[in-house]
Amino acid sequence: MTSIYIDADACPVKDETIRVAARHNVRVFIVSNGGIRPNRHPLVETVIVGQGPDVADAWIDARAGGGDVVITGDIPLAAKCVAAGARVLRHNGDIFTPENIGNQLATRDLMTHLRASDMFRQDSGRPFSKADRSSFLNSLEREIRLALKAGGRNSQENPS
Repeated sequence: MTSIYIDADACPVKDETIRVAARHNVRVFIVSNGGIRPNRHPLVETVIVGQGPDVADAWIDARAGGGDVVITGDIPLAAKCVAAGARVLRHNGDIFTPENIGNQLATRDLMTHLRASDMFRQDSGRPFSKADRSSFLNSLEREIRLALKAGGRNSQENPS
């Protein structure tokens, strides 16, 4: 079955994801190290993994594959999920693909190196906007439809 996996720590679009998933009758796994209130929607499973770096990422990586959708801002996790055949998007709607993931990883590694060498200071970035939320919703709708079409799964949408 097609599933959606949310790397939930600091994810601003959990509710939006659940609404779109419900429209398509797709199961959602909200994965975090804790601090997330369980959702009572019957298609949603809240997964609390152990403490430690990348434990939630490892849980998602072990399960996500072709026909699934992953929502994350973590580029190494995105790379693993893209390699496994999953459709992967950021919280702002940007899509990770086999064509762009190498560049994304290289840029991330370069920025990590520059920050560690104290040659580059990065501000916290711009706040998450209504335009980001709208872009995410459009991208998620498209990616779910493509995942369902490619996987031939969950072809019965909810009549809502």
